[in-house]
Amino acid sequence: MEYRFSDKLAALKPSAIREIFKSLTDPEIIAFAAGNPAPESFPVEEMAEISARIYKEMPVTALQYGTTEGYTPLRKAIAERQKKKFGIGIFPEDGRSFSDTTVIVSGGNQGLELACKAFCNEGDVVVCEDPSFIGALNSFRSNGAVTLGVPLREDGIDTEALENLLKTERRAKLLYVIPTFQNPSGITTSLEKRKEIYRIALKYGVMILEDNPYGELRFAGTEVPTIKSMDTEGIVIYCSSFSKILSSGMRVGYLTAPEEAMQKIVVAKQVEDVHTNMFFQILCFRYMTEKNFDGHIADVRGIYRKKCAHMLACLDEYLPAELKYTRPEGGLFVWCTLPDKIKMDEYVKRCLARRLALVPGSAFTPVQGAPCNSVRMSYSTENDERIERGCRIMGEVAREMLDE
Repeated sequence: MEYRFSDKLAALKPSAIREIFKSLTDPEIIAFAAGNPAPESFPVEEMAEISARIYKEMPVTALQYGTTEGYTPLRKAIAERQKKKFGIGIFPEDGRSFSDTTVIVSGGNQGLELACKAFCNEGDVVVCEDPSFIGALNSFRSNGAVTLGVPLREDGIDTEALENLLKTERRAKLLYVIPTFQNPSGITTSLEKRKEIYRIALKYGVMILEDNPYGELRFAGTEVPTIKSMDTEGIVIYCSSFSKILSSGMRVGYLTAPEEAMQKIVVAKQVEDVHTNMFFQILCFRYMTEKNFDGHIADVRGIYRKKCAHMLACLDEYLPAELKYTRPEGGLFVWCTLPDKIKMDEYVKRCLARRLALVPGSAFTPVQGAPCNSVRMSYSTENDERIERGCRIMGEVAREMLDE
């Protein structure tokens, strides 16, 4: 039989990262490609103890249907933490003309997809940083949106290029940004540029979709206010999750948006999955309120501080000077740009032949097929010895290709 797929999915390519994951089942592969949290960051014993009490004390609530918006105690706990940590959730009595609300989603990626579904018609444009997170790009494309990129600089998106694009692109509905420890680059957008992003989006009537899954993972530098904390006009939808601070496998995230926008987002979620897993929502709430949540996050930061410093030291030692890479202050990723003489696809293939998995930068381009001569590395899952070995392989392959 000839299968006639929908136009929305016919041209959609599988995530390069998810495809690479298939090779990571080989224990000999050094996994710089995976964006997984460090296994040692999971608070297994505490979560096991909480889980047992949930099944003993409230099994029906944990196993029964819940409201689409999410477990109310968890929503309240998240709102309180967002206000305290990120300046998010100031209500009309504080001087705003709108009210934010929070919904629990099945992982942060669902939040991004729902925002696109709520605002974009077929052929509408989502403007993204270039490079940008492949999971978000595919979510937008699967809803029929067109993804366009604006170059990412050392201090964030090129705001002059952004404004020039919005002047002429009348179908732009969303501006998707990851201002803090961006995936894949590790770059943090400066405060000045965050203010400019907000000004430009407001001027051209474009909603900002601010993705902040790594915001709790700063291990160096100074905190920068979220764009959502600057939102006086109700134009920012804010997305985050528990994936990088408790467990990625639980698939518990959250979306905060003006109430009018959230009404449509909730309807879209009802259609997709009714509600997020109730057991894990309760588990997240109890961990937040019954355990030393801030202490746990501090421990996780410590893990990534050490891993990142080790990777950067090894890159400094083993990579030729022609290769340039970012030096993140948090998150999970380092972005390495190759000189013109080294072709990225061939470099990735040669590294994989030596049992090192990198993610090709072309996976992160908003315009599919656009040239990119960079690779993404993650320091999150490997130990010190394997990080050093992987960086040595990167350097050896690079020197071979430079000498050819």
